[in-house]
Formats: sequence, C-alpha cells, structure tokens
Amino acid sequence: MAAGAAVPVISAGEDLPADQTSASSEPPSLFDGTTRLYVAYHCPYAQRVWIARNCKGLQGKIKIVALDLVDRPAWYKDKVYPENKVPALEHNKQVKGESLNLLKYIDDNFDGPELLPHDSAKKMFAEELLAYSDSFNASAFFSCLRFMGDVTDEAVAAVDKIEAALGKFSDGPFFLGQFSLVDIAYVPFIERLQISYSGIKNYDIVGGRPNLGRFIEEVNKINAYTQTKLDTQVTLDIIKEKFGVP
Repeated sequence: MAAGAAVPVISAGEDLPADQTSASSEPPSLFDGTTRLYVAYHCPYAQRVWIARNCKGLQGKIKIVALDLVDRPAWYKDKVYPENKVPALEHNKQVKGESLNLLKYIDDNFDGPELLPHDSAKKMFAEELLAYSDSFNASAFFSCLRFMGDVTDEAVAAVDKIEAALGKFSDGPFFLGQFSLVDIAYVPFIERLQISYSGIKNYDIVGGRPNLGRFIEEVNKINAYTQTKLDTQVTLDIIKEKFGVP
C-alpha cells in the first residue's frame, strides 16, 4: 500500500496511519518517550501484538507505525530494528521483537486487563499451546498452501488438534475458556486459514468442528480483534500472491 493510500482495515475504531515506504519521510524521533508498535497491516504476526494492544486499552499509549514490507523504508533496518521484521515495539529506550515475546511483554508491562488467567492448569495449557503455535502455523497454513492439491492430511490433523484444544475447558468458547493471550496468538492464523482454505482449497475448516465454529463466531464479537481485520477479499488476494496461486 503506497504512502497516503487508504488503510485496508474494515473497522479500526481509530485513525490509523498509511504505510511508510522507501519514499516516505524521515523516521520517527526514536526514544523520545513515545511508545511505538511497528506493524504491517496484513501481517498475522504483527496483528497478534496489535490485538493485545487493543485488548489492554492502550490505543492512546502505544502509537501504530505501519510499514510497507515490499517497499519498506531503509531507516527501519538502519535506525529502528536491524532484524528488519515486524512486529517491533519501541518502549523504554529499547526496541524489542518476536510476536509471542511481545504479547507477554505488553501484558506484563502495561496497565489493562490481564491476558492470562491465574489458574495453574490453564497457565500450563497456555504455555503448551503457545509452544505449539509455530508448528500449527507451519503445518496448517504455510506448508498446506504451498501444496497445490487438496488440503493435506498433516493440515487436517493440525486443525483437528485445535478443535480438541478448544474443548478442554468448558467455561467459555476460547482456548482457556475465557478470551486470553492464547486466542490472540492463534486467531490471526485461524482467520487466514478459514479464508484461504475456503477461497483456494474449497474446504470448510469448521465443518465437523463445532468448537472451532463457536470460537470463530465468538471471537468476531471482540472489538479488539475485529478492529485489526482486513477485508476478506483483500486478505485472500494477499495470500494468493504470496503463495503464487492464480
């Protein structure tokens, strides 16, 4: 998205900046006391941290800086985050990265509702699910979409594992019963999974999976999440381009 172009978020609930590109203005004044979250609007890893920011009610305390990852400004790597990835968080004169680490960092270091329960069994299950998230993304999303045929057995097994996990606690529709950091970690990928499987593989991920269907229905009632969503067709087009799907 070119600088100055419309932001492709359906219902942000706040004024969001256009993408910064290689032709954009100078970088923000680093370490001036402003906390900044560097994102790309279409990136599921960045979306994780953006959702957490919204859940904590930090829209007025953490400023969004959006980047065009195809034409990203040189100053981002040179002056902000040498790894040159999103998300990154500028806070207390440091810049930190890695989305799962940032979820916990925001929960631990900012005011707002706690994103993990105190119950020991739920905390243990949360750690198991967070540790599994990269494997899920690889099996169900990345590997499957690189394969041009039907949904793979490996992908089906990964989605079935999520269905089972969503049934572990009976006090709500989410992974730990109530909405938590774990749901924030998974929902950007489940969102893209549903869109891409339907639009590319002609496969309904909620068919025969009532827990997953309920999860998707209920999470779409949470403003902190829906305020980060792109238009479905925009998301599908981005996925097709990324994976070379005609």
